[in-house]
This record gives sequence, C-alpha cells and structure tokens, in this order.
Amino acid sequence: MSRWGKLKAIAFDLDGTLIDSVPDLAAATQATLSEFELPSCTEAQVRSWVGNGAEMLMRRALSFVLDREVEQSLLDDVMPRFMHHYQEHLQRYSKLYPNVLAVLEELSSSGYPLAIVTNKPHRFTIPLLEAFNIDHLFSKVLGGDSLDRMKPDPLPLTHLLSHWQLESDQLLMVGDSKNDILAAKAAGITSIGLTYGYNYGEDISLSSPDAVCEQFSEILTLVNNSVKVLEQENV
Repeated sequence: MSRWGKLKAIAFDLDGTLIDSVPDLAAATQATLSEFELPSCTEAQVRSWVGNGAEMLMRRALSFVLDREVEQSLLDDVMPRFMHHYQEHLQRYSKLYPNVLAVLEELSSSGYPLAIVTNKPHRFTIPLLEAFNIDHLFSKVLGGDSLDRMKPDPLPLTHLLSHWQLESDQLLMVGDSKNDILAAKAAGITSIGLTYGYNYGEDISLSSPDAVCEQFSEILTLVNNSVKVLEQENV
C-alpha cells in the first residue's frame, strides 16, 4: 500500500496556511514599537519574521529596529504589551485564504479528524478560529504553548499520533513553513508544503515535503487520490 493511501487524519498549521494573519500581527508589532518609542517596521518585514511564535517575532522586530541583539529583560518588558496589542487586533484585518473553508468542510465530512498545530499562543488561536467559524471543524487544537516544545520539534505531532492512536504513516501535516516540514519529518509523517505562506523568503520545496501545493484546494485532490489508491489496493 502506498504511503498516501494510509492517511486517516490531518494536521494543519494556522498562520500562512489557513489564515493570512500578518496584517494584524504587523499592526500589533507596529503599535508595540510605537509605545516604546522605537522605529517602526513594515508589514512585508513582519511576513518574513513570523513562524516561530510571538516571542521570536518580537525578538526579530526589536533586533531589526535596534540593530543589535536583544537582551531578554527588554523582551520581557515588551511581550505583555505586544500580547495586549495583538488581542486588540486579533481579527481586524486577517482573512481566510481562498477555498480553505470549503476544503476543510469536505475533509471533515469525509470523516478525517482534523487538528491545528500552530506556534501561535493558544489564547489567540481559539478566538481566531471562532472568528472565521472554523473552530468546530477541529477536534484537537495545539498552540505553541500547549506542550513543552513547539515546531520544528516533533512533539506536537507525536502527541497527535498518541492521542488518536495512529501509526506515523496515517497522519498528514499541512503547512507553509520549513518548521512544519521539519516537524513532520522528525515525527516520520507525511507532509504537504504550501507555497503561498510565510517561509522566511525560502522556497518551501527546499525543505523536501512529500508534496508541494500552490493552492489550498490542491490538498483535496491529493487526499482524494489517496482514497482512490486505497480502494484500488483493496480490490
């Protein structure tokens, strides 16, 4: 049986995969820098900084505007204010990528358990899913602070394997960043890399996912083909 033919559940990254959240992240970052009377940054720069959690985003922003390494004490002062500003901007400008809702609904109705595996803090993840009315489609939601380690560590994905009692070849990870692909490889699971998200300016194919998709709707084609393969092999 082919690897794709064994899939039983699917995990999705959030930012840059399901939702374009950079406009709100940029607004929160800019508001935080302004509050501390620091130079600002652009939305395009924030796009290149996201992917490793909120603290790393602000570390990169501060390092850029100060042109030096940032001491932890400054970051500790800044982070509560960033969290405040992001709470204020959480769903003001963010939007779902094309076809996300329809594809998620079809996968869910086809019987696939779906999960969110994001490095975004859990306190922001749930309200964002609710804002776009997709929270009900996910039976498991793991934020960057839900477990002891986050992507690219495989722990969130191995946690899902254990939670759902799956073999490694039965879980698929879909994401836009090398962190998603590295975590999937470390967990021994199948991965799809999306080209349209946030990946530090790198081509996602350089991380060697099992498949690369330019549109979210292509995921459905791959998964449906895996079902056909399974049916043919069981004939």
